[in-house]
Amino acid sequence: MNAINAGRLRAELLAPQGPYAALDVVPSTGSTNADLREASVAGAADRTVLIAEEQTSGVGRRARQWASPKGSGIYLSVLLRPVEVPFSALGSLAIVAGLAVTDLTAELGVDAVLKWPNDVLAGPARGKCAGILSEAVAGDELAVVLGIGLNVRPLGPGVEPGAGGLLPTSLAEHGARTTDRTDVAALLLAALADREDRWRAARGDLAKAGLLADYRARCETLGQEVRVLLPGDHSITGTAEDVDAAGQLEVVGQDGKRHTVFAGDVVHLRPVR
Repeated sequence: MNAINAGRLRAELLAPQGPYAALDVVPSTGSTNADLREASVAGAADRTVLIAEEQTSGVGRRARQWASPKGSGIYLSVLLRPVEVPFSALGSLAIVAGLAVTDLTAELGVDAVLKWPNDVLAGPARGKCAGILSEAVAGDELAVVLGIGLNVRPLGPGVEPGAGGLLPTSLAEHGARTTDRTDVAALLLAALADREDRWRAARGDLAKAGLLADYRARCETLGQEVRVLLPGDHSITGTAEDVDAAGQLEVVGQDGKRHTVFAGDVVHLRPVR
């Protein structure tokens, strides 16, 4: 089982030839997102990347555990300082990352789709192969840490299903043309840089960035009957009809009212016929 080759990634991806300012690979850490939040406060540069061979305290949305066993996946975070983007538009960054992951899966020949707001599902059973966590960093300057956990190889026994009962899966289980994690990390980071650059240039507007149509085409949530679990133990059941330019989900409830959802957990119930 080969370790991720930090030297090769730096040669391919660091400035001036590449888009990133710094890139490190560590054998183990609690959470790459937590590490880069600390690095942000200490003044780390825009587009700083941290990758871990394993995480001992990896987390997803709502502080859920993200299984990050050694050698099985890509566990990376990127510190971004998108000063061009209003704070109110930062929520669409998870959409950008989801597109980058599906750019990768398409390149690797893996059938994958997006589940709003932050999951990537693969294979005919639509197991969860990737999760995304975007966190704004408190401080004097605008900063956000974008985390991506991607299962490259099977996780092994004992990993519990995720929110909504999603079973874990991996790229290897769906015929990825390579499971070399250095190759996969390089492709993912290149795809992310391209998508994020367009998002930044459009000041966080997905439509102006030319990203919204791609997301709509790849998002399996749209057209589904869904239950959206909201903060405070509230929920909405209805049809997921659209995603807007800010990355918000438009749901028409069973009462016929339209709801705009900025954040929530979505459970797919069944396609609307």
